[in-house]
Amino acid sequence: MGTKGKEIVGVDLKELLTLLNKAFADEWLAYYQYWVGSKVAVGRMRGIVAKELAEHAGEELGHAEKLAERIIQLGGTPLIHPKQWEKESNCGYDTPDNPNTKKLLEQNIKGEQCAIEVYRKILKKVEGKDVITAHLVLEILEDEVGHEDELEAILEDMKTKVE
Repeated sequence: MGTKGKEIVGVDLKELLTLLNKAFADEWLAYYQYWVGSKVAVGRMRGIVAKELAEHAGEELGHAEKLAERIIQLGGTPLIHPKQWEKESNCGYDTPDNPNTKKLLEQNIKGEQCAIEVYRKILKKVEGKDVITAHLVLEILEDEVGHEDELEAILEDMKTKVE
């Protein structure tokens, strides 16, 4: 990032890079959790659930890419080894060892709720101080809220009895 670009970041750069890298780790783990969940899903509404999980996987990977770009713009380096992801993650990784669609949805809703909280905190830190990062974080936060809503709606549909 250019000198002027760094000057307009009104927060501790080292701290911001740490926060963004932790979110980057979360996104990679979320990507994989969604992706593998879409492959192993069994049970009620499997086709719908698998399709939704696969779609979310792609969006989480896109978030990781955007975060990596911002980290690099700020003069940092994205976490370069997968072993670092779980260690540095805010939200961790819920192994989809129970492939039941209801369980997969519940796991991923929990992950989305964690992500919402992570991005809310980052937004609070950068809002009014780093407009570029704030814009990126707000965009990702909007996606995460949408993911939670979509997954909860499918879970609710599962509870509805068909007559």
